[in-house]
Amino acid sequence: MTTDSPAAPRAGARTRVLLITGDLIGVRMAGPAIRVWNFADQLADTCNVRIVSWAKIERTSDRFGLHFVHETDDAAMQVHERWADVIVVQGIALRIFPCVAATDRIVVADLYDPFHLEQLEQNKHMPPVEWEEEVSKAVSLLNEQLERADTMICASERQQTLWLGALSALGRVNPLTYTADPTFDAFVRVVPFGLPEDEPVQTRHALKGTVPGIGADDKVLIWGGGIYEWFDPVTLVEAMALVVDDHPDVKLFFMSARHFNPDVPEMKVLGDTIAAADAHGLTDRNVFFNDTWVDYEDRVNFLLDSDIGVSTHPIHLETRFSFRTRILDYLWARLPIITTDGDSFADLVRANRLGAVVPAGDAQALADAIVSVLYDPEVIAAAATGLDRVRTEFTWERAVAPLREFCEDPKAAPDRAAGRRAAGSASERFARILAMPKGRRRDAALFVYYLRTGGISRVTDRLGHRRRRQRRP
Repeated sequence: MTTDSPAAPRAGARTRVLLITGDLIGVRMAGPAIRVWNFADQLADTCNVRIVSWAKIERTSDRFGLHFVHETDDAAMQVHERWADVIVVQGIALRIFPCVAATDRIVVADLYDPFHLEQLEQNKHMPPVEWEEEVSKAVSLLNEQLERADTMICASERQQTLWLGALSALGRVNPLTYTADPTFDAFVRVVPFGLPEDEPVQTRHALKGTVPGIGADDKVLIWGGGIYEWFDPVTLVEAMALVVDDHPDVKLFFMSARHFNPDVPEMKVLGDTIAAADAHGLTDRNVFFNDTWVDYEDRVNFLLDSDIGVSTHPIHLETRFSFRTRILDYLWARLPIITTDGDSFADLVRANRLGAVVPAGDAQALADAIVSVLYDPEVIAAAATGLDRVRTEFTWERAVAPLREFCEDPKAAPDRAAGRRAAGSASERFARILAMPKGRRRDAALFVYYLRTGGISRVTDRLGHRRRRQRRP
């Protein structure tokens, strides 16, 4: 297998798409697994699809195949790699399976999670050397995908800008890719998370009148996902302490305080949040922590038992390029949204009056927003109108359309198809020469390079160019 001569898909046949994840596929799923599951479901109408995970697979589908491959079994993965026309990779898949890293198939890198930016927050409590190692490892994993992929997908236009900058630094923004698409919209496609087209239907009360301390008529704020280091739930608890004196019926429920996957470490911010709730006497009175991870299909019962969806975070680099997937669940359930400023969803909430956007770290502003969104009829009516309009823009069918379009007619990246990325290619040799210190050795290497690529006329031309430059004041 080689990456220099990409294999062409079979003419006239349905494209065979392999989706690889390292997440559990089951009744409980986190973002990466939810994403590949819905990709597979949307692609299955026009493509033959398989999901392979090196974690457990506990559910089935009659629309696509599901396969478990142990992460040390590269031979088993080769069966799926050779079957595929297009391989969609996430996270560390290229590092786990050498046959995928070396494939001649067309590769799509799913970069919806800029996890190198998450590492800046997640591991900031580590010793400095270990923190730097974790970030460097993440950057290395991402660069491997950026250098190999034939196309990339991401979750937002902000992320598209981030990855275009990274691709530019790696030399993937070049005359060949520019000629194919000067906008680069087809090279880095925006494929956000989606939400179901079906209306949410409640089958039971998961919170109101069910959780001890939450009454049937209480007002419930829901935190619809995990508590991670790049969020700011502590300020939210501080805001609740300000709200409940006048509004004791307001309750805050953290839907998934602890991750179901033991490989995901418990983060310091969880302990800080519980400590803040304890300090204010709010735990199990106005603030509730769900110690289990809610089943994927059951989350609707928690969402529809809530009155507001909330997401708060500090302002840092991860915030700028994040895509908070829990916000889509709020849109699906038509929950007014309160969020901190600074990310792309804050722009969406503000522009469409979906709830309230508050400054980072401002407990009083957050408390005022909670009261306003819960009790102000004008705010409530504006949010309802906006939610009805905006939620249709984020269905999975619409979200996956750019990926579906590529998979139905996949093509190798023009620079890879031309062999530009091959070791020893002219562009690679030129880059190595330019990195050499200025001096006679570099001049000699440039002379040989120009002679080989353009003959004596090019050598003469470049020499004249250098002399003109040196004569400038």
